[in-house]
Amino acid sequence: MAKEQKKGRVRWRMVAGVIALALLTASAAMATLKVRRFVNADPQFSLSRERPDALEIEGLKFTARAKIFSVFAGDFDRSVFAIPLEERRSRLREIDWVEDASISRLWPDRVAVRIRERRPVAFVLLHPSVLLIDGDGVLLEQPPQSQFAFPVLSGIRPQDTLEQRRDRVHTFLRVEQDLGYLAKDVSEIDTGDTGNIRVVAQADNRAVELLLGDSDFGRRYQNFLNHYPEIRKRSPEVKRFDLRLDDRITARE
Repeated sequence: MAKEQKKGRVRWRMVAGVIALALLTASAAMATLKVRRFVNADPQFSLSRERPDALEIEGLKFTARAKIFSVFAGDFDRSVFAIPLEERRSRLREIDWVEDASISRLWPDRVAVRIRERRPVAFVLLHPSVLLIDGDGVLLEQPPQSQFAFPVLSGIRPQDTLEQRRDRVHTFLRVEQDLGYLAKDVSEIDTGDTGNIRVVAQADNRAVELLLGDSDFGRRYQNFLNHYPEIRKRSPEVKRFDLRLDDRITARE
């Protein structure tokens, strides 16, 4: 009998504990709901249009500030705690010059936006536009009154996919790296045919077109420069040369 009474007391304690936990959980849920309703409705948490620093933006150099504000246009005069941060971040990353972004709420009524912009590496001529392109193959509108000193990347076509552009940019960067300091005199790199890279460069104060093949770009270019004064004496009108054979430089009409 004593054992059964003891088991009964233990059972009731467990039931009481479960009930207490359920009440505590319900109470916490109700408190959370009340807090959420409060911060979403109370005016002190509203993102004010009248306050200049309500939307704090950092990291802009070429991205139009108006494009950032347009992402948050529907959030003004609403609680900062009602802003869906991940959705806004996704929209920011759709802006051409924005590579990545972070958003945070600043108590009680401000939002901070940090932008990391894309870094262009070359010009791209897509008639009639002159665009920039970054290392991931993303095409960028040239910002007003900006100045860049990049070579032209040829071989990019309007119908190319992002992956195709990315592959051509990576080849472009590989050529630049292999050329090293010699790249300063190269004004155009054509990666349309990755098996036969074509560059336009300055040699002896004139523009020449060079076919470099698919490797040893720097060595082939340097070998051409070493022999060019002599070549120019023999063929002063020729401006196109094939450097793909290591033991010879072939003039192309």
